[in-house]
Amino acid sequence: MGLFNRLSEPVFLKEDSNAEIQLKKLKNLEEALNEKGRKILRQDIKFLEYGIIGEKSLEFELKNSHLPMYILHDIYLELDGTSAQIDYMVFTKKLCFIIECKNLYGNITINNAGDFIRTIQYKGIKKREGIYSPITQNQRHMDLVKKVNSARKTNMLARTLSKVIFNDTYKSVVVLANPKTVLSARYAKKEVKEKVIKADQLINFIKKTNDQSKELNISDKKMLAWAQSYLDLHKDISKDYTSKYEPYKREISESAIPEQSYLPPDNESASQMGLSKQNNRLYSELKNYRLIKSRQEAIKAFYIFSNKQLKALIEKRPKNKKELRLVNGFGAAKVEKYGQDIIQIIEKHATNE
Repeated sequence: MGLFNRLSEPVFLKEDSNAEIQLKKLKNLEEALNEKGRKILRQDIKFLEYGIIGEKSLEFELKNSHLPMYILHDIYLELDGTSAQIDYMVFTKKLCFIIECKNLYGNITINNAGDFIRTIQYKGIKKREGIYSPITQNQRHMDLVKKVNSARKTNMLARTLSKVIFNDTYKSVVVLANPKTVLSARYAKKEVKEKVIKADQLINFIKKTNDQSKELNISDKKMLAWAQSYLDLHKDISKDYTSKYEPYKREISESAIPEQSYLPPDNESASQMGLSKQNNRLYSELKNYRLIKSRQEAIKAFYIFSNKQLKALIEKRPKNKKELRLVNGFGAAKVEKYGQDIIQIIEKHATNE
């Protein structure tokens, strides 16, 4: 049997995250919003980045566990109109752990009623507030996995049996990823305490729970098939993360656009913008790049950069992203999105001159 059980380290079958795709889309949106919209967007980005950091800390713990297991990250399941987005599913030879990651700020108290209370201290003042129970949230995930697992069985007896033994095989756990968070569950019921841990306790929790389980070990092949069966059910969802910001998009009429924001006529040369004749080619290529990008993204060309910024690019000729940030109008999001292309165009002309 040992010949067929050679897995000795954790393997991620799915490592990417929908949150990272969402973050990229939100960062690309900043330049198109008004000041109020940018403020809301930056706050949303901050919370999203915080959540990603939390999931990355769990990823680190799992990757360095040296345990033979298969891992799925950010799995979206759907059945009969009900859906669940699960942070991690971890498959061992005995069990499947359904993990909800929370990177909460402040200290967390769980009382004897199972309520989660967060305490935040700011400028010497303590504020207590109730938060939605992540145990309840993860239980909904468990309920859907239970339905999915049952629905795959071919006959009534197998479906009934799968429901009966479900809790023996599938384990729910909420992991608090912020190392600074103090968890106080002194008065919480035992079944609640057992479901909430800190990130640095995760691997010991998996080991202990797995060792105490009376389930029989399965082979590596069956463990892989088990994990793969849920990966096959995962749905890549296409969400419009930008719709909530539509009311904050800048509406600029032609009369409100500064003169330097207009695209010049095709026959206008660099000299007509006050640039020397030797800059004609660089000017034309940067202008063409701006036009192509604006058409690709279905936005006005001056959102990429205005004529005033085009002139500044030619005069300052930034050599890297740090120097590009010094050009007026090129913030972090714009530099991240267009910076490398702009720098390469400028470098090419510097070499040819």
